[in-house]
Amino acid sequence: MQWLLYALLSAGASALTAILAKLGVEGVPSTLATAIRTVVVLVVTWLMVFTLREHRALPALSRRSIVFLILSGIATGAAWFAYFRALQLGPASRVAPIDKLSLPLTILLAAVWLGEPLSWRLGAGVVLMTIGALLTIS
Repeated sequence: MQWLLYALLSAGASALTAILAKLGVEGVPSTLATAIRTVVVLVVTWLMVFTLREHRALPALSRRSIVFLILSGIATGAAWFAYFRALQLGPASRVAPIDKLSLPLTILLAAVWLGEPLSWRLGAGVVLMTIGALLTIS
């Protein structure tokens, strides 16, 4: 269950990201704020790649992996642009839960495209989380 530790770290970092981004986007065009964040992520990520010597795997990447990673990057960029604009226009306490509505979409896409199983417990949890996110709108 090592994935759970990383998932929890991701949740904590995402929470911190929302607050720091809300503070940083004040008086800054949201696209510029996204670009600055992206440069920081780019530099830190490549530093980690070289530190962990993972750059050696570059020649072995398949065309399929490269295409899907590029498409994932485009989707990430679109999400970040929308997220920063939403933070600029609304309170972080409302924006972050709505952003997490990606959860039911992810589970649906994982079931359809990846063949991941659905259970009643998973469905119930997603429904409750979705209701909770929607309750934050008003």
